[in-house]
Amino acid sequence: MKIQNSLLQTCELIQKEMLSVDHYLEQCVQLADTLEPTLKAFTVRATLPTLIKQSGLGPLRGIPVAIKDLIDTKDFVTSYGSPIYQDFVPIEDAEIVKKIRNLGGVIFGKSVTTEFAWRNPGATTNPWHGDHTPGGSSSGSAAAVASGIVPLAIGSQTAGSIIRPASYCGVVGFKASYGAVSRYGVHPVSGSLDHIGFFTRSVADAVYAFNLLKNSSTEEDDLIVIPELILKPVNAVLDEGNPRFAILNSPFDELLSQEQVDTVKNAAALLKASGASIEELSLPQTYWDGIEALTVLMSCEAAAVHTKHLEQFPDLLGADIKELIAKGNAYSERDYLEAKNLQIALRKSIGNYFQDFDAILAPPATGEAPKGLSFTGNPIFCSLWSFIGTPAIALPVCKSSNGLPLGVQLIGDYRADEKLVNMAAFAEASFRALHN
Repeated sequence: MKIQNSLLQTCELIQKEMLSVDHYLEQCVQLADTLEPTLKAFTVRATLPTLIKQSGLGPLRGIPVAIKDLIDTKDFVTSYGSPIYQDFVPIEDAEIVKKIRNLGGVIFGKSVTTEFAWRNPGATTNPWHGDHTPGGSSSGSAAAVASGIVPLAIGSQTAGSIIRPASYCGVVGFKASYGAVSRYGVHPVSGSLDHIGFFTRSVADAVYAFNLLKNSSTEEDDLIVIPELILKPVNAVLDEGNPRFAILNSPFDELLSQEQVDTVKNAAALLKASGASIEELSLPQTYWDGIEALTVLMSCEAAAVHTKHLEQFPDLLGADIKELIAKGNAYSERDYLEAKNLQIALRKSIGNYFQDFDAILAPPATGEAPKGLSFTGNPIFCSLWSFIGTPAIALPVCKSSNGLPLGVQLIGDYRADEKLVNMAAFAEASFRALHN
């Protein structure tokens, strides 16, 4: 059985009527039927007749999309990963789901999330090795794309929930600048931090999905409009010659496995061999203070969101969420305001570093996906960029000695999403040299 994994390729074949929508969806369903008993990427899936019936006209015609079970869908149970909502069916779709349907796409199913997109993991396994986690909280979305079931999945990130699972599962994970994709109809974790993003098989696929599903207005709070992203030859993107990448040094580098350290070094060497310049970058401590400030914002805002759950359903709420609520309630109003002020300041000042570099190169996680399903991995290498709201993209590079994916992430300046995806496309082409 062969599944067309590329979003762009599949869209083109369907639009040119070289690929039957019915046959393609049947292949996807058959593959899911085969893999799901062990993969467990979905909480619920549409039947084949429903998928065929719902396929519409448009640039996503016939494309099956996995929707993280944090995102409202009017014809699927949306549980937010919690037994509190095990029978809940929203009355309307989230904004991004409406867009997918209007563009001809079909909702293949709801992909597993951790409880309210926090720590308590679901049942999904890593497609490369079932004894390892796929990461979280967008676990099912990353696994569904990595396994070839769907060419596009929607996830969310508050700390590291797109970049980390994308890296663990060996796919591209893209979160644009904060506010570039609508969060309407997505259960909040922390409104100051939540990003909606994409899992695909390539940078070009991620760009295509973003362009179709990004904001076109700022009607909602905190939204921005990013112009359409266009992939171009590097010399058309940069006025000053070759790409400039900064390898980021962090206070947490002792947490990295040797294989992850080597992966970043190998990626840098491949970039350099392709003509890029590479320099090291160390940020002032005030940036790393952002990690604790993220905890303040997330805890305080999550406490406000979940107080009703704690009051009404204490026995159905997991220990991790209860701990998050207690932590948020312990912070003062001053703590919260100081964290918000730091976020605003860093979002503005980070641009100074991008005057010297086109993208920052950093590890996306501590290493390969951890063994076991009880821990979805440490998000600390993603947290700063979620806090500041800069765009970030995860790229697969190689495999570990255990056959699990290892990758890197690239970070761009706030609102400079087009430059970032062009640097990512350059890097993706450079990394192919490792496999040729």
